[in-house]
Amino acid sequence: MAYIPPEQVAEARQMDLLTYLQQYEPQELKRISPGVYTTKSHDSLKLSNGKWMWWSRGIGGRSALDYLIKVQGMAFLQAVETILGKETASHSLPPPAEEAKCRTLLLPPASASSQKLQQYLSERGISRELIQFCLQSGRLYETRDHRSAVFVGTDETGNPRYGCIRGLWRDFLGDVNGSDKHYSFCIPASEHSPVLHVFESAIDLLSYGTLKQHHGADWKGEHLLSLAGVYQPAAKPAQSKIPAALSRFLRLHEEVTTLVLHLDRDAAGRRASQALMQILPQRYHIRDRPPPSGKDCNDYLCSKLGLPLTRRAPRSRQR
Repeated sequence: MAYIPPEQVAEARQMDLLTYLQQYEPQELKRISPGVYTTKSHDSLKLSNGKWMWWSRGIGGRSALDYLIKVQGMAFLQAVETILGKETASHSLPPPAEEAKCRTLLLPPASASSQKLQQYLSERGISRELIQFCLQSGRLYETRDHRSAVFVGTDETGNPRYGCIRGLWRDFLGDVNGSDKHYSFCIPASEHSPVLHVFESAIDLLSYGTLKQHHGADWKGEHLLSLAGVYQPAAKPAQSKIPAALSRFLRLHEEVTTLVLHLDRDAAGRRASQALMQILPQRYHIRDRPPPSGKDCNDYLCSKLGLPLTRRAPRSRQR
């Protein structure tokens, strides 16, 4: 059982909720009048005079610790670790210094049509709505030559920084020259969400979104991120590095508190999941959710839809 010294528990109790939100979740805080605040997630929760009250539930308190337990539903030790983890470097993500300076991304020319691309993805079970969303948002296009699909990752300003090229019915998969894996293919939630779903590939990400849609759920309600290929941990998992794409996404989205890993059911995917569960900061609640059957999310989607598993491309040679 985890143990936290009493003096550290006392330290965590000292932080009031307003200070916590101002320092660590400013995107969640809304000022409604002088000295009075609420949150974007719970508009009936009010903060004033060093106290907070969640009026719709009749729950109140003083500290950030009370809030994490009573509102966010954290266990006591997890809540203490979350507050302490925000304040200490020992539970932080690695510094972003490893990000390379901006490279020249050599995206191949786009075709005037995306007909073959749409046919390919449809045959792999991806819904038309997700395909159209990716095409219209610039996350996906069909190349002019060789008829391949390109999955695009962008920076904060919308500039392409990463591209994964996949052959349509051809035996080819790899990263576009100049790609930076910090900016992998992803679909952030349309609104505030504390949940991030993690996948090996863009196809798996879109397959999961399609499954959500088939179940009547909002597939844009939570963050979706691909790792730009198979994540290979170190021989000693505890010495592994957090994947570049995941580290960057978590830095940009401090509201994320839960990670759901949808990595493959094969040996490589299981090793990767176990390593991530060891090395990610303790403030995150991590769930390992491989597909119930098949090797990956697309296998599972195709089996649910009764589609043949005949459109398989090899793993990328660029890892």
